[in-house]
Amino acid sequence: MLYAILCYASEDVVSSWTKEQDDAVMGKLAAVQEKYAKAGKLGPVARLLPTTAATTLRRVKGESLVIDGPFAETKEQFLGFYTVDCADLEEAVQFARELSDVNPSGGSYEIRPVGVLNPVKATI
Repeated sequence: MLYAILCYASEDVVSSWTKEQDDAVMGKLAAVQEKYAKAGKLGPVARLLPTTAATTLRRVKGESLVIDGPFAETKEQFLGFYTVDCADLEEAVQFARELSDVNPSGGSYEIRPVGVLNPVKATI
């Protein structure tokens, strides 16, 4: 089963890290990813740019409205995601737990099964 692991944390905390701190965190996360990649279970992984770079299209009274920034103000922001092919939910939870164990930002990981609608191999 394919799962999306959605990563949420305080953007203020993550953006306050120095380059060295960020590189250290990313290195620890890469070590977790490596064993899943070697097993052929890791799909695309993405880190989103800050919400200040976001644009939202919102449908209001039948009209499309394009606005700067995220749709809602929240304590934690959606910062990125992993896709991972796991045997079951337990394995997906274990992957998220391993990511959480090495990530000092706190936050949360939302684990959701993915129904593939357009199975196209990423070229990026």
